[in-house]
Amino acid sequence: MKNLHDKLMVRGAVALSDIELLALLLESSSSGVDSMPLAEALMSRYGSLVGVAHCGLSRLRMAEGIGLKRAECLHVAAEFGRRVAAEAGGKADAITSDDDVVRLMRPIVDGMKHEECWVMYLTNSNRILDKQKVSQGGIQSTVVDHRLIIKRALELLATKFIIVHNHPSGLAAPSESDKVLTKKIVDAAALFDIGVVDHIIISREGHFSFRKAGIL
Repeated sequence: MKNLHDKLMVRGAVALSDIELLALLLESSSSGVDSMPLAEALMSRYGSLVGVAHCGLSRLRMAEGIGLKRAECLHVAAEFGRRVAAEAGGKADAITSDDDVVRLMRPIVDGMKHEECWVMYLTNSNRILDKQKVSQGGIQSTVVDHRLIIKRALELLATKFIIVHNHPSGLAAPSESDKVLTKKIVDAAALFDIGVVDHIIISREGHFSFRKAGIL
């Protein structure tokens, strides 16, 4: 492990591989223990740092050789990274593509066990006025009141908005209820000359854009 610490001091954390980074995190919660085999085992089991980060605290502590203290360290590190990404994303000024939306919203909804629906309100030049959670549901669905979405748009004098929600199941493809909801919101917004730019579904496997799919 000394070589890893030397590498960290000389070249910085950016030079560490995923397994090396994980090994140092595991070592920090149990000084003096060779944590490289544990890091390799975790990466083999969960496939990536994202897979490890998505693993719940109870599952992590049950992994062979990990224990509660190391599991807590990994869990806290994952949440720290998520909050940093969410805060950095919240400072973005404008949206130019669906990738921008995913970059801003994934840190917020990633790893959730339930569905949440958010709306990003925009100016005519796509500058972000506000982003707001409009509903929270269960594992497979969430109930969205389109009237509340339109009400907030009128309060902000937003000329358009983007709908975003997550699929905890891991599949990004829209359900029939997602399509029905989208049409209902689009029709309601049109009454006030407000545009719906896109509806984006975010999941572990990627994301789905209604606009790119030609549904919107």
